[in-house]
Amino acid sequence: MGIEFLEYTVERTVGRMPVKGNRQTVGFLHGGAYVVLGESLGSMAANLHAGPGRLAVGVDVNATHTRSATEGYVTGVCTPIHLGRSLAVHEIVITDDQGRRCCTVRISNLIKDMPSR
Repeated sequence: MGIEFLEYTVERTVGRMPVKGNRQTVGFLHGGAYVVLGESLGSMAANLHAGPGRLAVGVDVNATHTRSATEGYVTGVCTPIHLGRSLAVHEIVITDDQGRRCCTVRISNLIKDMPSR
């Protein structure tokens, strides 16, 4: 997928992904690639919030596609909607190189204790 993490904090996680290599047959960035970027950013942010000895696991993800990227990179900015003890919800706004919103992803992660081995 070629995802690069650019910023990584509880309050803001940013990453980018190339369009090239992630296109569908007609040349647009594949809708699933947007979801992979959004879920990757949201899950990483939720796990950072969960803290040591705890684990965040995705329980719901959805995406609304509003524009098609055809070249360059898309950048996802992940911010929390809710950061609780057992649930974290994030919104990821994904834009093209011109700053135009292409997709909005929302992910909910259940936070639980890390399983013992």
